[in-house]
Amino acid sequence: MPRAGTSDTLGRGGATRAQGGRSIAMDLKFYYAPMTSASRVHWALEELGIPYEKVKLDLAAGDQKKPEYLALNPNGKVPLLVAEGRPIFEGLAILLYLGERFGTDKGLFPPPNPDRAEAFKWMAWGAVTFGEALQRYLRNSLDRFPEDERSPKAAEAAKNDLASHLAILNEALEGKEYLVGNTFSFVDISIAPAIPFLGRFGIDVSPFPNVNAWVARCIARPAFARVMQG
Repeated sequence: MPRAGTSDTLGRGGATRAQGGRSIAMDLKFYYAPMTSASRVHWALEELGIPYEKVKLDLAAGDQKKPEYLALNPNGKVPLLVAEGRPIFEGLAILLYLGERFGTDKGLFPPPNPDRAEAFKWMAWGAVTFGEALQRYLRNSLDRFPEDERSPKAAEAAKNDLASHLAILNEALEGKEYLVGNTFSFVDISIAPAIPFLGRFGIDVSPFPNVNAWVARCIARPAFARVMQG
């Protein structure tokens, strides 16, 4: 499987990699930081097995706030993908682009049929409905946020919402190995990586056996192991 090139330089420049004795242009440049929401995009790229260049940002050092990065992503966040010279931010947008551009041919994203609508539905649900509840819980429970901005009542409400969302996901996975078309796809990548971290923040996932079995299947894939290497 092709391996990603690496770089520590910010900017729009491309790179090349050798394949079969010839050089091919790397038109995808991926800006990320390990163990962040960028891991979903990283995983998708590894599953695709296509050439791309990686640029690791040091968030603690403020790489994401440097002018050259803000020129590409004014939000100052990861992930960012520069595809054929065009910057794409927001993880969901990147996954949808990669799915339609490369994933369908590789069996990782549904063709334009009702399964694709199902894919859009679950990917949006993961980013908006589930993601909003998770962020609300973290902002009201983690010490890294100012105490006067945290609300135990809001944290408890968010925790209850997460349990409700996990129940929905658990029911959707009843009798299925994967969310859409019963085959592994970017839909699973868009949601599964968040689940293992919930326990660290006091969210009990044990009542949801279908979710736990599904996550175990997903993260057992070799591409996920490569992502965890950074």
